[in-house]
Amino acid sequence: MSVDRPVRLYCFGHSAEGVFAFGDWAADVGPGVEPVPVLLPGCTQRRTEPRLTTRTGLLAEVLPLFTVPRPGPYALYGHGLGALAALTVVRALHEEGLPGPVFLGVGAWPPPLPPAELPDVRGATDTDLLHVLGGGRVVPPGSDEGIMLRAVLPVLRADLELAQDLREAAGRPWRAGPLTTPVLVVASEDDPPAAVDAADDWRQWTLGPVRSRTVPGRLLARGSGELPQLLGRACRVARRLLPESAPVG
Repeated sequence: MSVDRPVRLYCFGHSAEGVFAFGDWAADVGPGVEPVPVLLPGCTQRRTEPRLTTRTGLLAEVLPLFTVPRPGPYALYGHGLGALAALTVVRALHEEGLPGPVFLGVGAWPPPLPPAELPDVRGATDTDLLHVLGGGRVVPPGSDEGIMLRAVLPVLRADLELAQDLREAAGRPWRAGPLTTPVLVVASEDDPPAAVDAADDWRQWTLGPVRSRTVPGRLLARGSGELPQLLGRACRVARRLLPESAPVG
């Protein structure tokens, strides 16, 4: 395996727009690592395309990135909803018997257990969603908050529908047995204790090692290089641990 081939770090955002957060990571991940933001339909150059709302649609869109022969190992990092999307991709590769990432990084998202406070998004009215997004209180339609929420409601609905479909799929039986992929759970020092301790909950999703790390400040704070530096180091460590005969993605 050539040492000149970088580890590709595929980054899934907390929403379609979330991919912007990874735009300046190349300067921070360090040598031998290439950050690759995963641009989904509905964002920037793809703004006019319908947003993804199902597991089937997500896999049809992104799985070719990992199944078409490409040189070199790779890792996945998912932030927020992107963590659930990245887990979905890793599980699909595992079920097809295909080489997976050297590790899966997740941040700002718990394991895919359906939260009881969210309604069935597919059958929810705009009023239902506004009630949830407003923290369980009535948001006046003509208020500044009400106008803002209604303006972004189609985007939020699509993200919530995708999250619901991915959670439901994650709860189905595993055809190929549990994952063995290492998982790196990243939290902010400012997060509540439950978020910092989320590594324990992620252990039910893989037989591989699960590690937890914290970084100062917000995980995706603009101008902060803590998170990409951490993931870059993890990529280099994972590469050194690969046997020479390991699949290269």
